[in-house]
Amino acid sequence: MLFIAVCVDKADHLPVRMDTRPAHVDFLKAKGDALKLAGPSTADDGETPNGSLLIFEDSSLEAARAWVAADPYGAAGLFASVDVKPWKHALGAGL
Repeated sequence: MLFIAVCVDKADHLPVRMDTRPAHVDFLKAKGDALKLAGPSTADDGETPNGSLLIFEDSSLEAARAWVAADPYGAAGLFASVDVKPWKHALGAGL
């Protein structure tokens, strides 16, 4: 089953994001082919990261939420909010 995670950074936490990024990237890579898409949302400048969007496969909503909760960004206190929910691909390039 596919899931989407939308994570919003706390204000003024860019240094936390940048310091934790290597561990976060390693965490995502460990998901292997189950990670379909991942990347930061940005401020209006199109450059400054201010959140994360993930699309991934997992066995259940509970497992998906547990996986996102284990992200090093979360452990570092980066996120103001995290929303994980089932997602269904309908249009666009295949995943």
